[in-house]
Amino acid sequence: MSVLSHLQERASDAVLTEREKLSIDRSIGNLQQKLDAYFDQDLSKHFRFGSTTRGTNLPRSLDEFADVDYMIVFSDSDKSPQTYLDRLRRFVEANYPRSAVRQDHPTIVLELSHIKFDLVPAVESWWSGLQIPDKGGAWQSTDPSAFNRQLTDRNSQCDNQLKPAIRLIKCWNANNDYVFDSYMLEKWIVGNLYWGCSNLRDYVFEIFGDMSPQGGSARDRDRVARAQQRVKAIRALEAASDFSRAEQEVSRLIP
Repeated sequence: MSVLSHLQERASDAVLTEREKLSIDRSIGNLQQKLDAYFDQDLSKHFRFGSTTRGTNLPRSLDEFADVDYMIVFSDSDKSPQTYLDRLRRFVEANYPRSAVRQDHPTIVLELSHIKFDLVPAVESWWSGLQIPDKGGAWQSTDPSAFNRQLTDRNSQCDNQLKPAIRLIKCWNANNDYVFDSYMLEKWIVGNLYWGCSNLRDYVFEIFGDMSPQGGSARDRDRVARAQQRVKAIRALEAASDFSRAEQEVSRLIP
């Protein structure tokens, strides 16, 4: 197996199975029914967003913090963010009494046996659009579909290699105690430049080469440096036609 084929195989493994997708869809259908019944006319809409709608999420077997982002837009908009978070907490406690629930500002986290939901309250106005709570307890504007469109366009420009590359980098990130915030990592990868990249190996190695944990801890900097050193070693082994050892090194980079 070559370096490229190893990465392609691991990227394929990092996709949700049809069984996992079906389980998530069933849970979302159940959540939607409960939301409509509990809040009645108090909601204007609610929908899934985030990495599960972009195809860049990982199975929980590869990322213990993998979740489904779900936005609940309330009909009124004159309350504080905490008021809406409290409403969602009461909804979860009433409808999922046996499940774990906690506030992880600015979301309410619902942990079921097979999946974790991040429930995000939102309000909407004609002049500022959708707003969600920020980490300071105030409102911030958001467009949950904007990044999806940007990623779709960039993935197309990169011969559909960017999404599998993102999944592989997120696997590395999860294996290294989350050096980077998952969403910010995706945004950085999408905004990066990829000169001369033609396959998945090229994109993954380019991402590692440009990686820099600015403001990160010494531990984070060390883990990025070790990954970059391993990529250099793989390139050198490939140049020397030592493909067997190159494959061994890439399996250590992304098991």
